[in-house]
Amino acid sequence: MITRELAKAVRAEADALLPELIALRRRLHATPEIGFHLPQTQTAVLEALEPLGLEITTGTDLSSVTAVLHGSSAGPSVLLRADMDALSITEATGLPYASTNGAMHACGHDMHTAGLIGAARLLTARRAEIAGSVVFMFQPAEEAGGGAPLMIRDGVLHAAGVRVDAAYGMHVGPGVRGLFQTRPGPIMAGSNAVKVRIRGRGGHGARPHLSVDPVPAVAELVLALQNWVTRRFDVFDPVVLTVTKLFAGEVLNVIPDEAGFAATLRTLSTASIETVRNELPAFVERIAAAHGCTAEVEVIVGYPVTVNSHAETASAIGTLRGMFGDERVEELASPFMASEDFSYVLNEVPGAFIFFRTTPADLDPAEAEANHSPRAVFDDGLLADQAAAMAALALSHVGRAAVPA
Repeated sequence: MITRELAKAVRAEADALLPELIALRRRLHATPEIGFHLPQTQTAVLEALEPLGLEITTGTDLSSVTAVLHGSSAGPSVLLRADMDALSITEATGLPYASTNGAMHACGHDMHTAGLIGAARLLTARRAEIAGSVVFMFQPAEEAGGGAPLMIRDGVLHAAGVRVDAAYGMHVGPGVRGLFQTRPGPIMAGSNAVKVRIRGRGGHGARPHLSVDPVPAVAELVLALQNWVTRRFDVFDPVVLTVTKLFAGEVLNVIPDEAGFAATLRTLSTASIETVRNELPAFVERIAAAHGCTAEVEVIVGYPVTVNSHAETASAIGTLRGMFGDERVEELASPFMASEDFSYVLNEVPGAFIFFRTTPADLDPAEAEANHSPRAVFDDGLLADQAAAMAALALSHVGRAAVPA
């Protein structure tokens, strides 16, 4: 934790940066980029960091930026992360700085990037007071890409010359304006996929008895899987399986040879995903066999569960309450079943992932559009608080260097 006097000073310094952070965020919002290669975004980040005198490296297979702040003396090392990529969504917010290129920062990563730039500026201004190092991780390809493992491969965890001792990430979203939320243990689910192909024998739609129709098998499976999930998994270790894609024939009067579906699968434990991998294929194959069909089942393990360490989460809650007050910090009762590739970082080092609620003041949080909506909006008037919070999380971990009187 940091002192009340330091918290007050950091917030005041962040407030002074707010107009510049808003301008940067809106520049990023108007020019979103998707995936691993974000040249315009990378350029904007490098330009913003250039005056700070940090050690900067860029990625080999992706447009990442890693910046390192070394304090005035040796001490612990902490990592702060912001993801930078957008989504392939046509924006429908009507904002004056809305994207027009067919992509959209519908998940708020432009806020994350601008907020971390703010934190870098706040911490650099206090370099003389810091004993230790801060690593700033600007990451592409969080949205179904997996940029975090590539940055880990490229050495982001050791960028300061020693392995970081702790790591923090923050994510904006709808909710009570200005509220910070986190919890120890699992905070976001592992993201996996299931692909099923049922093979029968096609024929004329008017003579199904002469064919082996795979479509009824698929229809039964979509419903049967919901019962399977509720009967095979502990309600306190939840699994969410949602069928999101169906395929069959394309001709109205033809029974196809094949039909199938794909589903997203969210889990909160290694035990759950292992049960899926071990039992789901046989379950599908037996229902397919009852229809005279065969089945091909693929379980694809994706992002791990995002797990906050207890010590770092307690430290984060205490730091944020000390800076913003008890009423603006909430310990969540349960995880969210969405997924996040910051999980790869937290698999390697202890840390915490934190939600920051940024619904504009003129909107009802209960009715605000969710992340990934083409109408999602985030209040960049809160960027000063976001930057101050990230800086405070770092200051709570690095040492305090002796400053001459």
